[in-house]
Amino acid sequence: MRLRSRLMPRKLAADERGTTAIEFAMVIGPFLFLLFGIISTGFYFFIVFSLEHAVESAARVIRTGQAQSQKPNAMTVSEFKSLICAKLPPFMDCTSGTNKIRVNVQSFAGYAAIAPPACVDGGGALIPAANQVFNPGGASVPVLVSVCYEWEMSQAFLNVPYWISPAKSKMTNGSTLIQASTAFTTEPYN
Repeated sequence: MRLRSRLMPRKLAADERGTTAIEFAMVIGPFLFLLFGIISTGFYFFIVFSLEHAVESAARVIRTGQAQSQKPNAMTVSEFKSLICAKLPPFMDCTSGTNKIRVNVQSFAGYAAIAPPACVDGGGALIPAANQVFNPGGASVPVLVSVCYEWEMSQAFLNVPYWISPAKSKMTNGSTLIQASTAFTTEPYN
């Protein structure tokens, strides 16, 4: 009995069965963390670029004067917002009921006068919808189109980590503020 108890630790030390499972258990955690981190970061940038593309595409109607010369009335902020929402992927909730997007269109006397609008109020929430500005200006004037989107991370694909977004874009309700802007001079459409 005593001899057997002395040989048991040596026998266990020489037994290599199960080492692959132990090594796998040690590696799988960091591997999955890295994998989902890469996927999450890619998804975040996909959303940023999707918003930028939607803003650039929708701003074309202002650049060419179609928004200003629309008959019988000029385009409204809600109509312009609908153009942007039509260009966004379906998983980016942009419906009027959710109220997660703000549009500011401002015209200026020159490029030196351009000042980006605030997207959030003093409390860290999106500005009220009533505070949106829609002034596309006339022909041959500089225009700044800014769109602010409140992206709720908790309802996003794979629950994208909150830490990948820049510090200034973190809102008090846990969402991430994504902003896309474009500045241009309208065409001489008159």
